[in-house]
Amino acid sequence: MKRGSIQEVENQIDELTKQINHYNHLYYQEDSSEISDFDFDQLLNKLAQLENDYPHLKKPDSPTLRVGGTITKNFETVSHSVRMLSLGNTYSKEDLTAFDERVAKGLEHRNYNYFCELKFDGVAISLVYENGVLTRAVTRGDGYKGDDVTENVKTIRTIPLVIKDQPDLPSYFEARGEIFLSKHGFEKINAERLENGESLLANPRNTASGTLKMQDSSVVAKRRLNCHLYQLIADDVAIKQHGESIHLLEKWGFNVSPTYKNCQNLDEVLGYIEDWREKRHQLDVETDGVVIKVNDYRQQEELGYTAKVPKWAISFKYQAESAKATLLSIQYQVGRTGAITPVANLSPVSLAGTTVKRASLHNANEIERLDLHEGDTVNVEKGGEIIPKITGVVINRRIEGSKPIAYIEHCPECGTLLERNEGEAKHFCPNDEACPPQVLGRIEHFVSKRAMDIDSLGTERLRALIQQGYVKDLADLYYLPEYKNELLGLEISDEQYSKSAEGYLYVSLKKALYALTQQVTLKEIDEFIASHEADSLHQKVEAFIDFIKNTGRKSKPNIDALEKLDALLGSDRFDLVADFVPVTYVLYILGGGKGSLEELTAITKNKSSVHEILISDTVDLISIASEQINKLKGNTFQEGVIKNMLEGIAKSIVQPFPKVLFGLGIRNIGENTAILLAKHFQNIENLEKASEEELLEINGVGETLVQSIGLFFSKEKNRKIIDKLKEKGLQFQLSEDETRLESTILEGKKILASGRLNHFKRDEIMDFVAAHGGTYSKSVSKNLDFIIEGEEMGPSKKEKAEKLNIPLISEEDFLKMCAK
Repeated sequence: MKRGSIQEVENQIDELTKQINHYNHLYYQEDSSEISDFDFDQLLNKLAQLENDYPHLKKPDSPTLRVGGTITKNFETVSHSVRMLSLGNTYSKEDLTAFDERVAKGLEHRNYNYFCELKFDGVAISLVYENGVLTRAVTRGDGYKGDDVTENVKTIRTIPLVIKDQPDLPSYFEARGEIFLSKHGFEKINAERLENGESLLANPRNTASGTLKMQDSSVVAKRRLNCHLYQLIADDVAIKQHGESIHLLEKWGFNVSPTYKNCQNLDEVLGYIEDWREKRHQLDVETDGVVIKVNDYRQQEELGYTAKVPKWAISFKYQAESAKATLLSIQYQVGRTGAITPVANLSPVSLAGTTVKRASLHNANEIERLDLHEGDTVNVEKGGEIIPKITGVVINRRIEGSKPIAYIEHCPECGTLLERNEGEAKHFCPNDEACPPQVLGRIEHFVSKRAMDIDSLGTERLRALIQQGYVKDLADLYYLPEYKNELLGLEISDEQYSKSAEGYLYVSLKKALYALTQQVTLKEIDEFIASHEADSLHQKVEAFIDFIKNTGRKSKPNIDALEKLDALLGSDRFDLVADFVPVTYVLYILGGGKGSLEELTAITKNKSSVHEILISDTVDLISIASEQINKLKGNTFQEGVIKNMLEGIAKSIVQPFPKVLFGLGIRNIGENTAILLAKHFQNIENLEKASEEELLEINGVGETLVQSIGLFFSKEKNRKIIDKLKEKGLQFQLSEDETRLESTILEGKKILASGRLNHFKRDEIMDFVAAHGGTYSKSVSKNLDFIIEGEEMGPSKKEKAEKLNIPLISEEDFLKMCAK
C-alpha cells in the first residue's frame, strides 16, 4: 500500500479516536450526549474495523479496548503495596465534634483544615500505573489483599489506560477510587430485566460489585461502569496536602467528582454536610455520606492510626430515608429460569427525591418474616437502594380482621403448580418447556449472534410470538412462514401490560383512559398522569374526570365511561396495582355490558395481551367497539417487520453445525465446546450415540458435560425438536470443507494467544489453530500446552502463565512450528 493511503488511515483513526473520546467525556463526566447510542456504536465499529485491517496502527489507549472480550475464569489474589483502610462511621454532630476534639488534642493545636468529599456507594479500587500505563487494578478485598480485575477495569471509559504529555508524572504511582454504576444505568438494566421477566437487582452498589467480577469483560463493558478517584499514592511527587493530590489527579485526566470542598473548621464541615443532605439526590450516583480528612499529610502522619482506622479521617453517614405506605397488592414476576420474585404494589410515597410505588419482597420467607397482611401500612426504606424495601409493618395501623398474605401456589404466567426445593428460598415454576418467560430465554439464546444470528428477532418480538402461541420451541420459528397472514396486527410491545398474583391481565392506566375516552390524545393523558404522579389510582381517575369536564370534549360519554371505571375500581374484585387497571373492567365498559364480568374475568386469566383475548373468540367484543378496543393495544407487527423477520429466519438455515449445536442450549456447551464436539463427532447422530467413555476421551470434556449431554438427549421433546429442525434444512453435520484439515500438526494441543499478533486477527488465529487440528482456549488454565505471546501481552496473564509453568512462545516460533 502506498504511504499516502497509510497516512489517510492513520488520520481516520486519529479523527475517530478524537470523536469517540469527546463523546465519552460528555456522557460520563458532563452527563450529556450529542449522539445516539446507535451512532456512537457505529463510530466504534468503524474504528475497530480499521484497527483489524491495520493492526500495527492500533494504539495502546484505543477506545476499542474499552469494549472488552477477555474471559477471566479466576481472579488472581494480589497484595496491596499500601493497606487499603476502612473508616470509622458516625451519624451525629456530636460524634463529629468528638472527632474534631481528638484531632486537636493529637496535634496539640487547631492550625489544621479538613478536606471533605462525598462518600460514593460503590466498590473501592486500586489502580497501579507504571510509566503512565495502567498495569493493574485490584479490589479492596480485606485491605491487605484484593482481586486482580484489570481486564474488566480497562472497559471503564473514565479510567485512563495511558497518561501522556505530563512532565510531572511519576514513573510509578497508585490511584485509588470508587467504581460505581450510575442511577440511570442501573435503572436501565433493571428495566430490561423486568421486561425479560428476570428478578430485579437490589441496588447499584451490589450490581457494580457483581459486574466487576464477571468473567466476560465484554459484558462488563456493556454495563458502563464509572469511577471517581479520591486518593493518590506516590513517593516521587512533591505534594504536602490531600487537596493538591486531588488536583494532580484531575490534571492527569482522572475522573474526580467536583463535589469536594476544603473546609477551614468543623463549622464549615457541618455546613458542607447540610448543603449536600438533599442536593446529593440530584447526582446520578448513589451517595451515603461524607468523608472528612485532615488535609495536611504531615499532620495525618502525626495523628497516626488505631488498630483498624486512621485517626485523621472519619465518615459521616446520612440516615437512610424512610416513609409509610399502604400495601395495595403483591405481584409475582417469573424469571427466565422459572424463579418467582414477589413485588409489593404500594400507595405512592415520596422518598429520596422520587415517587415510590413498588418495593421488592425477594421471596416467601421475607413475606412471612414481615408478617404482611392485606392493606397493611408498611415502612419503606430507600437508603442506598434504587429498589426500595419494606423494613417493617406499622402494627397499630393494621386493619382489624385483615388476612395474612398467602403466597401464590400457581405460576401467574402459565398456571402450573409452583415448587420449592428444600433449603432454597425461592419458589419456581417447573414448566420449563412451556412457561413463556422460560421459553423466551432458550429461544433468545438460539437466535443470538453467537448462535443462529437472527438479528430481526429481538426480545419484544419473540415474547409476542411466544405469549400468543406461535412459538413454543426452537423449531416453531421455522414454521412461522405458514402463519404470515395471522401475524399481521400481533402486538409486539407489552409495556402497557401487567398481571395480578392470580395471573389476571392488567393494562396501563394511560392506555385504559385512552380507550375509554374520545377526542383526547395520548400526549395529553401522558402529561396528565405525570402531573398527578403522587396520587393514588382512585385519585388519578377522579382528577381525570374533572379534567374531561373542564375540556368539554364529548364530555357526557367520556365521563360516563370514566365513572364506571372508578366504581369498578372501588369494588375490590381485583387487587390494586399502581398505574394499572384490570383489562376486564375496560372491556366490560367498552362492550356496553355484553358478556358478564365473570365471563370476561375468566378469559383474561393467564392471557398476555388484548390481541390474545380478541382472537380467542370467547366473547365477540371487536364488533361492538373495535376502534376503542384497538386503542388498548401496543405496537403491532406490520408487513415490513414480518418480511424482515421471516427473511432472517430463512437465512439462518445455512449456519454451520457448531453454531446450531451451541444454539440448542445444551447445558455446559459453550461456543468452544460446541466446535470441539462438532469436529470430533462430525454430526448430531454420532454425538447422541456417543458413550460416556467416548465423550470423556476428548480433551476438555468432563463428567458434568457428559451428564448434561445425556440428559438433553434423554428427553423425547428435544429429539423431536431436532427432527423438525432437520426437516427445515438446518445443518446437523459438518460440511466437507469444515472436516478437511490443513494439517494435524497441532492435534491434541490446547492453545491460547495473548496480546497483539502481527499475522492474525482474533478470529483468524482461532480458525488457524482449528485448521491444524488444535483447540483454541479463551483463558489461561493449567490445561494449556502453550501460549502464543503477542505484543503487549497483559502482565496478569503472563504472571499466571509463569505460575502454572505454561510455556510462552513467540508468534514467529509458532509459525515455524506449523510450517513443519
